[in-house]
Amino acid sequence: MVKIDPVKLTADLIRCNSVTPNEGGALVLLENILSNHGFRCTRIIRNNITNLFARWGKAENGLTFCFNGHTDVVPTGDLKWWSSDPFSAKKKNGYMFGRGATDMKSGVAAFVAAAIDYCHANNPKGSVTLAITGDEEGKATDGTLAIMDWMKKNNEHINHCLVGEPTSKLLLGDTIKIGRRGSLTIKFTAVGRQGHTAYPEKARNPLQGLTRLLFNLINSPLDSGSDQFDPSSLEITSVDTGNLATNVIPESSVAIVNIRYNTLHTPDSLLNWLKKEVAKIEKLSGITFSLTSNVSALPFLSDTSKFSSIIAKTIKEELNIETSLSTSGGTSDARFLHELCPVVEFGLVGSSMHQTDENVEIKQINELTNVYYKILQNYFQTDMG
Repeated sequence: MVKIDPVKLTADLIRCNSVTPNEGGALVLLENILSNHGFRCTRIIRNNITNLFARWGKAENGLTFCFNGHTDVVPTGDLKWWSSDPFSAKKKNGYMFGRGATDMKSGVAAFVAAAIDYCHANNPKGSVTLAITGDEEGKATDGTLAIMDWMKKNNEHINHCLVGEPTSKLLLGDTIKIGRRGSLTIKFTAVGRQGHTAYPEKARNPLQGLTRLLFNLINSPLDSGSDQFDPSSLEITSVDTGNLATNVIPESSVAIVNIRYNTLHTPDSLLNWLKKEVAKIEKLSGITFSLTSNVSALPFLSDTSKFSSIIAKTIKEELNIETSLSTSGGTSDARFLHELCPVVEFGLVGSSMHQTDENVEIKQINELTNVYYKILQNYFQTDMG
């Protein structure tokens, strides 16, 4: 019987320096392992970003289950704050340390091991696929989206998808994600009239209008949430004037805010509200404003009733935990994949992701692998019609 060691595979992946957009050898490693164990692999490269799609079985023979994840990681930051080399996969006191230990090389290792072991032991009537990207932590324009474009061109389809992001809060399995809020970023540029601080009557300070606008925005709750979603939130992420002179009133100033919004709003409705707020400040202050915006994610709630029930049931069976269905947190590639099929996110406890000395409890890697294996087993034994 084939048995892939997910702990060793996690360590091997961590040792690949795959800070976005570098592939770092991680996907090459996975392609070799999957190909050697009977998966048909295709490397998908767009704009120098490498992605991997692997399939066991034939799609026409039944349902297709897909695992999705990423091998790219965020930068390490200043190495002096790390207790060990972030790409050494050091083990200590039952934990493994390194960039990507939690987000999400351990999750990828777990579902790769589970998929290989399950397919060899059961030869399911249907197909198991893995869509693994090298561009999730960056702009995410040439990662899962590139895989999806390739799938459409090559008539590849999937019926249900599990994204292995670290969704658990305190205990493995306590939370799975069935949707996410959207993300809208707005840049405000306020323009006034430059002048001497001793003669404010001859100038028009853009900061006075800009700060008043920001005060109004952060003190205007967008909503109270809904049955499925947390309240929408607005956070100021940058205020920049670039003025080093203490006796000069600046000509202009820029602020950036990010809105995480639920399905009670659309980008257009939010922009209309922002423009009305800007108009009020322009009328009061005489400052002129311009706005630019970027929508990096739309809110979604996946139609997952039967699929999420299988995952929750398996978590209960294997971990004896009642899982919570959530839409909290930031964005993930589920925001793209839900356009293809029902999608659920489930993975390790994510308390240390993106942090110095990022780490994963080693026993959790084995536990997650076992749960993924059982999810596959229950999925192919269930009538998903």
